[in-house]
Amino acid sequence: MTTKLPLPLPARRAVAKLGDDLSRSRRRRQLTQVSLAERSGVSPATIKRLESGDTRVSLEALARVLYVLGELPRLERLLDTAADELGLMLMDQALPKRVRPRQRSGAL
Repeated sequence: MTTKLPLPLPARRAVAKLGDDLSRSRRRRQLTQVSLAERSGVSPATIKRLESGDTRVSLEALARVLYVLGELPRLERLLDTAADELGLMLMDQALPKRVRPRQRSGAL
């Protein structure tokens, strides 16, 4: 049985900020929590949980809400591997120093 580790403080802060940003985005669009829930196909309680930074809300619910708010492309770019500077740097470090031609067998 594995023990669930607590969410690190920076991650908790990021999730809380996401909830606050979702609330602000909804209010800027003059949407109530109920109307956003109806348009998103989720319950009003789910919207409240998202906006409060509840980490148990599904990615599907988040995607539905972002779609209604017109912000789904931001989710698509969240962890764009083409912009993963650390990953690209690690891959470059693993590149061979030299590239040699392949040995060909004499049989054809």
